[in-house]
Amino acid sequence: MNMLKKNTLVAACALALGSAGTSVLAYSDHFAGPYVGISVSGYGAGIDGNSTSTGINSGGTDNSVQIGKVAAVSGGEIGYALPLGSAFLVDVGVSYLAGEAKLDYQSDDAGSINANVALKIDELVTYYIAPTLALSDTASVYVKVGLSEADIGVTGDITTPGNLSGTTWALGTRVVLDSGIFIRSEAGYTEYNGISSHGKGNQQATTTTYSAQPTTAYGQISLWMRF
Repeated sequence: MNMLKKNTLVAACALALGSAGTSVLAYSDHFAGPYVGISVSGYGAGIDGNSTSTGINSGGTDNSVQIGKVAAVSGGEIGYALPLGSAFLVDVGVSYLAGEAKLDYQSDDAGSINANVALKIDELVTYYIAPTLALSDTASVYVKVGLSEADIGVTGDITTPGNLSGTTWALGTRVVLDSGIFIRSEAGYTEYNGISSHGKGNQQATTTTYSAQPTTAYGQISLWMRF
């Protein structure tokens, strides 16, 4: 009798483990595959800027400027979520956001409006990887790390610096609706490399330099579906 009870208990445990394994695998299957999405984000952009003039005519000046801007921007993304067994997936993709941040350097000479310059940052693209844990067949959480790049434009008599690049870190959740549409909420930040430029020698002396150090923080809601 004891042996029968023991065998029955072992069989029951094996059945439970087998069922749990099937359920867990089903969780990851609900999030796996290629997808496309659209997003709306609230972005806060902070830029520390500095302009420095040296030389005989400039007298030597060093001016700093800081700006902060919060704006709603929209975008899209495409990616693929690869299940790796259990409740774990790896999500890889690329996202694009439309919007811009601008840093103006105003000349101290009221009659020299042509000496004003500006650096503009736009066309934000992020290539990311996001390890994901499926909590159920309708919910998951993830950590994201990505490489973000943006275009740099200039206004005024200064050289155009190279494109901006930085690292993005984020946390997020993903929920599946009955319709099959996914809702994703995410919060993160990006710290970019510094950018610099100098005058071309017309309205701006070649000894005058401009630099900026952008950082962004954001909250994002996106809708996407698998295909």
